[in-house]
Amino acid sequence: MTEPRRDRLDQPREPGRVQLPKFNPEAFGRWSESIARYMGTAKFIVYMTVVIGAWFAWNTLAPEHWRFDPYTFTFLTLILSLQASYAAPLILLAQNRQADRDRLAMEEDRRRAQLQKADTEYLTREIASLRIALGEVATRDFLRSELARLADELDDAALRREKRARMEWEEDHP
Repeated sequence: MTEPRRDRLDQPREPGRVQLPKFNPEAFGRWSESIARYMGTAKFIVYMTVVIGAWFAWNTLAPEHWRFDPYTFTFLTLILSLQASYAAPLILLAQNRQADRDRLAMEEDRRRAQLQKADTEYLTREIASLRIALGEVATRDFLRSELARLADELDDAALRREKRARMEWEEDHP
């Protein structure tokens, strides 16, 4: 069964959803982060203060027919409310993206910590096995002490042989 073409005029449209324009959420997220980052600077606060001060000055000091926002500053209130209504979601979106990045970084840190722990445990086991193996290996000091002991025994044996040989000679030659 083929799907009916939507651009045909001889067939009625299927009831369904309204097609909204598509946008790239990543690009929109980057854009919202740049706006939120800019709104968090002293530069933005200074510019906003200058604009509001100029607005107040113009609408209070300018001639009556040049003023565009009378004394109650209703238009300024509307503009600031509109700016706040857009700023809040953009800031929240930027915070959510930062939280996602933080979560990914934390997962990566956790993964690396697990790998380092596994490496450390492996190295600990290897060092322990080397210590056990070294416990069965003769060290240089042990070999020296054994050789010195053997040399002393050989010297003692040589002295005993010499003493016995002298005694036998004295017995044979009175």
